[in-house]
Amino acid sequence: MNSLLILTRRRNRECFRSRTNQIDRLSPLRRTAGFSLVEVTLALGVAAICLVVSLGMLPASLKTQQSSIQQTTANQILSQICSFLRADVRLPPGLYRQVCPDPPDPYESCNWDDLHGHWLRVAQPPDTVYFTHAGKQIGGVNGSPPADAVFRAKITYNPVPPTGSTSVANIVVSWPAAVDPGNGGVPAGSVTSLIAVNR
Repeated sequence: MNSLLILTRRRNRECFRSRTNQIDRLSPLRRTAGFSLVEVTLALGVAAICLVVSLGMLPASLKTQQSSIQQTTANQILSQICSFLRADVRLPPGLYRQVCPDPPDPYESCNWDDLHGHWLRVAQPPDTVYFTHAGKQIGGVNGSPPADAVFRAKITYNPVPPTGSTSVANIVVSWPAAVDPGNGGVPAGSVTSLIAVNR
């Protein structure tokens, strides 16, 4: 009986030791399962650097967006001027004012008739027309820029050789309106088009 008791105690001890060894082998795994303070600090530092870089690019992206909006508006103004000049050629005499809205909008000026017939004149000085930020014509032709003018359109008429029967207009839309590229000013941006008015 004693021998059975001794064998049982030995088995219990061996079992206890094997379980202890198993627990000791698992313990280091449990200790390394989390992040250390150094690792967390480095991760936060990398995230902060990425955030600062992305915030630093924000002003450049806003400037690019503003520039593209101005470019689009300038192209719309260019298209509007081309449409008016071609309509001025095709409308019968006395009906050139039909390029303005019918009935005229009381809140929207229509000064296109100030350009009527200019495409016929040879050696005509360039016409300058001003527009708001929304692309609406403002002020008269060849005057000083109004206070709320954003875009300046300069229209130069050239007869095409050899007969001069076809008139060509060179249109330059630039911004801001206060800067005159013809007097050596450097605009923030501009678009140019050369059109045959009465082809």
